[in-house]
Amino acid sequence: MLKFIRSVFFGNYFIGIIAIALSIESCVQLRLPLNSIMYYAILFCTTVFYYTYAYLGPLNTGKIMNPRKAWYNNNHTFVVCSQFFLFAMAIVLSIYFLYKNFTAIKSLPSVYWLLAGIVALAGFLYYELLPGAAFKINLRNTGWLKAFVIGFVWACVANILSFIAVQIESGPHKVEALFLIWLFIKNFMFCTVNAIIFDIKDYADDSNRQLKTFVVRFGLRNTIFYILLPLIVIGLISLVAFSISHHFGLPAILINLFPFILLFMIAWSMQWPHKILYYLVIIDGIIFFKAICGIIGMNFIDF
Repeated sequence: MLKFIRSVFFGNYFIGIIAIALSIESCVQLRLPLNSIMYYAILFCTTVFYYTYAYLGPLNTGKIMNPRKAWYNNNHTFVVCSQFFLFAMAIVLSIYFLYKNFTAIKSLPSVYWLLAGIVALAGFLYYELLPGAAFKINLRNTGWLKAFVIGFVWACVANILSFIAVQIESGPHKVEALFLIWLFIKNFMFCTVNAIIFDIKDYADDSNRQLKTFVVRFGLRNTIFYILLPLIVIGLISLVAFSISHHFGLPAILINLFPFILLFMIAWSMQWPHKILYYLVIIDGIIFFKAICGIIGMNFIDF
């Protein structure tokens, strides 16, 4: 069981599940049809492949102290085969998706193409994947900007790409622009805070590499008390204010507040050291929990 748990979380398969959960949450909250199983399969494969890309490297014959790096070293063949399978599945399914929806894709408004292009550009620049000297930018090594890039990409995938996919697969659907923007900002803030918390895990490595993340630049306690907790409180207040203004009702408000309260508690707990699985299960799991609460909360809202 422990080996299975490590495979799910170390291998980033849980991250793929989170991506699907956030996309479903977005569609449910916007009162849109769900995306197709094919779209969710493409999303899962590309997300897992993308996140695992950073951990693929030459085998290390020495002793490895980092449990996650040790897992990748000990399961190198499995990871390579998994990456090949995920990449092949993503390509095949994407080609079929394009073929099946070619007319709808061709008819998309230019603003959708622009949004999709911005997401793709941020994703490529995160790993410095674009060729050419003019694009030698690695957003993964930009210090404090790193967390905001991660939050931005996750919000775009959850809200923008899923919305565009619905327009492609189910035809044009109108949504309240303010509500879509609010959901985007909420996911952006939540995932950014989550990324800053995750940087605490890499504090020693980032400090040695002189990568000026928030925790390296300001220190652990200052990051927790002057960045993380204030951002979460602002998110709590904003959620309550927006929910009241849209007459969501007490049950819906309380359900959607649970993830923020737990995020506050997790941020507070960062004052003490934790094992790697705590970050992967609890801290990543809070995003999945937020998606579940968002889906359940919509059952108590009447537009």
